[in-house]
Amino acid sequence: MDKLVNLMEVLVARDRRALRQSELIAQYHKPMISFTMNIAGPIKNNPDIKRGYELGKQMLKRELQLAEIRCLHFEEISESTGNEAFYVLDAEPVEIKRVTTEIEDMTPLGRLFDLDVINTQKRKIDRREVGLEGRKCLICGNDAKECARSRTHSVEELQKKTSEILRTVFENEDAERAAELACKALLYEVCTTPKPGLVDCQNNGSHKDMDLFTFLNSACALRPYFERCVRIGRQTEHLPAKKTFEQIRKEGMRAERTMFAATRGVNTHKGAIFSMGILCAALGRLSREEWKQPDLVLNECANMAEGIVEKDFKHLSKENAVTNGQKLYVNYGITGIRGQVEDGFPAVRNVGLPILRKGLQEGRTINESGGAALLAIMTESIDTNLIARSDICTQREVVDDVKSLLAENPYPNVEKLNELDQKFIQKNLSPGGSADLLAICYLLYFLEND
Repeated sequence: MDKLVNLMEVLVARDRRALRQSELIAQYHKPMISFTMNIAGPIKNNPDIKRGYELGKQMLKRELQLAEIRCLHFEEISESTGNEAFYVLDAEPVEIKRVTTEIEDMTPLGRLFDLDVINTQKRKIDRREVGLEGRKCLICGNDAKECARSRTHSVEELQKKTSEILRTVFENEDAERAAELACKALLYEVCTTPKPGLVDCQNNGSHKDMDLFTFLNSACALRPYFERCVRIGRQTEHLPAKKTFEQIRKEGMRAERTMFAATRGVNTHKGAIFSMGILCAALGRLSREEWKQPDLVLNECANMAEGIVEKDFKHLSKENAVTNGQKLYVNYGITGIRGQVEDGFPAVRNVGLPILRKGLQEGRTINESGGAALLAIMTESIDTNLIARSDICTQREVVDDVKSLLAENPYPNVEKLNELDQKFIQKNLSPGGSADLLAICYLLYFLEND
C-alpha cells in the first residue's frame, strides 16, 4: 500500500532539501538543478510517481548532453516524501533554465516536474528570465501560482489529473518503445548473415521476389501495427487474455495489407505479423518491469492464444484443407506457428533465446549468436516453410543435417554457414518460420536488457 505522509514530514523534507542545496553550492560555487515531482495530496511516492521521475531524469540527461552542459555532481534520494535529484552544473544559470523549461513544456509529463534552477546566490531562476510566462495550472490552464494560492481546485481533482497524465504518458511511452524494439528485432533478423536459404546482407537466399530492401521496407511499415497491438493489450488488460487476442487478429489483417503495399505484393512478414503482434499485445497486458522477464511474456502469449489450434483447425478435413498450414495439420498433425504460440513459443524459450544469450555472454557478436540461435530453432520446431518448398521427408533430413553441424560446434563458423546456405539455395529451401522465431528471440533479449 502507498504510504501517506503528513504536512510535518513534507516540511522537514523541504528544509533538508534546501540545506543540501546550500551545501552543494557552497562546495562547488556553481549553479544547480533541484529536481522533484509536483504531486498533490498525501501520497508523494509510489511506482507510478517513481517511473515518472525516472523518465524526467532521462529527459534531463539527454537535454543536458545536447546542450553540452557538463554535470559536476549528481546525487538523489527516494523517500516516502518523494524523489529528489541534485545536479551541479558547469554552465550559466539562464542557459540551464532554458533547458529545464524546454523539458517542462515538451511533454504533458513536464507539468509534474519541479526543475528548480538555483544560482550561486541561492536564488531560483524564474521562467520570465528566459522570456517565458509562468507555469500553467494542471487543470484549468490559468496561472498555476494563482490557482494554488486561492486553492481553486481540490486535492482530489489534482490527484485525478496527475493519474491521468501518468497513465497516458506511460501508455504512449510503452507502445512506442515496444514498437521500436519489435522493428529493431525484424531488422536484426534480416541482417543476420549468413542465414541458410534466407534473405540476408549477403544474398537473397532461395528467394527470387525479395531482397534485403524489401524486408527493410516491410519492417518499417509495420511499426504502427506493433504500436497498436501494445495499446490494445493495455486497454484490454482487465479482460481475459483471449479477448485481447481477438482484437489484435483484426489489426493483423490490416497489417498484412500494409505489408503488401510496402513490398508490392511480396510476403515478407506474414508470420511475424502474427507472432510479433501477439507478443506486443502481451507486453501491453504486462507492466514495464515484467517485460524484462521472458517467461512471463511468453506465458502471457500462451494465455492469449489458448485453444487457437482447435478453434482454427477443428472443422478441417482433407477435402476442405486449402492452405499449406491446413494441409500439414490434416495430414501430419503439424500445428505450425499456432502451436508454437499456444505453447508459449517453446523453440524460443528452450533453445533460441538461451543460445543467443550464451553466445553474447561468451563474447560472440550479435550476428554470430543470432545465426546459431536460428539453427537451434530449426532443430526444435517444425518449419512449415521448409516443408512447403519441398516435403516433410526433406525437412526431416535438413533437421538431421543441422543437428550434426551443431553437434560439432553450437556456434558454426562463417564457412560452415555459407556451405549450408548454398545447399539450401540449390534445393530452394527457406526456413522462414524459424527466422520469425529468431526475431522473437531478438525482441525478448532487447526487452530483457532495456
